[in-house]
Amino acid sequence: MSVTPLIPSRKETIQSLQKRKGKTPLSMLTCYDFQTAQLLNETDLDIILVGDSVGNVILGESTTVTVTLEHMALFGKAVRRGSPQKFLMLDMPFGSYDTVSRGLKNSIRIMQETEAESLKMEGAFPYQCELIERLSMIGIPVMGHIGLRPQSIHTQSGYHKHGKDLNSQNQLLEEAKRLENAGAFAIILECIEEKVSKLITEHLSIPTIGIGSGVDVDGQVLVINDLFHMGKADPPKFCRPIANLYEERKKLLNQYIETVKREKIKK
Repeated sequence: MSVTPLIPSRKETIQSLQKRKGKTPLSMLTCYDFQTAQLLNETDLDIILVGDSVGNVILGESTTVTVTLEHMALFGKAVRRGSPQKFLMLDMPFGSYDTVSRGLKNSIRIMQETEAESLKMEGAFPYQCELIERLSMIGIPVMGHIGLRPQSIHTQSGYHKHGKDLNSQNQLLEEAKRLENAGAFAIILECIEEKVSKLITEHLSIPTIGIGSGVDVDGQVLVINDLFHMGKADPPKFCRPIANLYEERKKLLNQYIETVKREKIKK
């Protein structure tokens, strides 16, 4: 007897996510394909992010800078088809929101093509805050992103923790407040010192979602490929994989290959 999988009957909304601040932590994972999206659709996960990390873990690029708007639309549509019951968010890729006018045009396009519920943008420069404010006015919710910003990896001099000195701490807090004032409904804190992410979380009225930024935040996000250790390389130090699917799949594949050889020999 087959059992129909339990699919959550209620999709999260901006309002329901914001009401969780300081209460039940928010859970968020990346996703890039239809079948994984189907799996996540049958869980209690709160948010699916189609991240521009697709460039790293799916396309094999060394940075996210090469990811295009076309990439995000393609993968975003696949994930939407697989997860109709989930709150879907898409990264705006490098260069797609470098001006307010371009950001408006491309954001509208990606929302229409993918039917996502929200977008995510890195940075808190004045023009970015103006863009977030304009998008909020026309009904496009935006999640901010500060700390380590993969799209700015060259200007940030690589991958490292942020908020180690007083100037950096003050800057991060100021950026977070600017994003909140601009209308961001939540903020990603990536690779920020734990005491700083805690401070930011306490000073904001909107949720913070951490990645490599400690536990004193309102939620956590990880790249699903890191969580399952799906690649050959080790995941980032802040990620504790719950499996090693790379080695497990390799073992299963070798078993299959040996089975094929044995069947041939028998004949």
